Amino acid sequence: MTGDGLCLDINQTRLPLIPEYAVQTLTPQEMLQVEQRMDQRRERLKDKCSAYGLDVLGHDSWHTPNTWEFLVNKKYHIIWCNVFKAASSSWMFNFNVLAGYSPSYLRKTKKILLNLARERYPRVTLDELREAQNDSLTFIIARNPFERLLSAYRDKMVFALPYSFHDKLGRSIVRNYRKKPSLVARAPNTKYPSFPEFVNWLLDQVKRGSFIDMHFVAATSFCTPCLIRFDMILKFESLTEDQLYLIEKTGLKRVIAPVWRNMGKGGRKTHELQQQFYAQLTRHEMLELYEYYKYDFELFDYDIQEYLQVARPDESSGSPTATKN
Repeated sequence: MTGDGLCLDINQTRLPLIPEYAVQTLTPQEMLQVEQRMDQRRERLKDKCSAYGLDVLGHDSWHTPNTWEFLVNKKYHIIWCNVFKAASSSWMFNFNVLAGYSPSYLRKTKKILLNLARERYPRVTLDELREAQNDSLTFIIARNPFERLLSAYRDKMVFALPYSFHDKLGRSIVRNYRKKPSLVARAPNTKYPSFPEFVNWLLDQVKRGSFIDMHFVAATSFCTPCLIRFDMILKFESLTEDQLYLIEKTGLKRVIAPVWRNMGKGGRKTHELQQQFYAQLTRHEMLELYEYYKYDFELFDYDIQEYLQVARPDESSGSPTATKN
């Protein structure tokens, strides 16, 4: 029996068990501290959802429940909304283990883990999701939206696999944005788009109401946490403790572990990268970007101020003046 009343006999998993000596756990005091943190996060989410009217059904992507990227494991009573670039590789690995793939197979296969998962986790309707939630724990992993976007840009643009979809998209962005007057002074001599070119392309996608790639889309739109109940909100900054808490509560500590995978490319530290790349954006560009990710900032308690401190001055007095609401 887990702490949330979920029954799980670990001896019936039929999965390779982690040796008892290798299991990571939190102390009772640490469990209590994380539980209090989870309560505060759920309370903030509820308050902000209400304040912004995001808990009201509507016809746009912010007000329509989206079950597209939920993975529902009925056997082990755990449900996850997969926010890409928010520890998604680690938990895709874990959900594949829970689906019956062996860890050794997952480590050596050339197949995409998401595709493997979808072979065993069919997409669900809203009614199916809500029924499964009756005896399951549902979680999401939140990450600072600007940090997450930069991670996605580097992974999918700077380090795009040759001839992949994102490689072709990047080349298209270069063709269409490199010679724009507002960007030409910041244009590098690279085949992939600069960060300002990428951001301007993304902002244009938002303004046009175009489809936003799953790696770049706002988590609030992607998982609709104001319209679908989440029992736990894990955060990237406290992920080690949060994951151990979740694994303990689901009774799966002998089966899955908080293994970190795909921790970024290039070996650069996150803060250093933030400074380098966001310093290339003007204040106006940064505030426009904030407007799109505003709900992610607000619902999950992140702040734009440290980014605004490194922004470039707007390039002309003719730029619209924007202020943070």
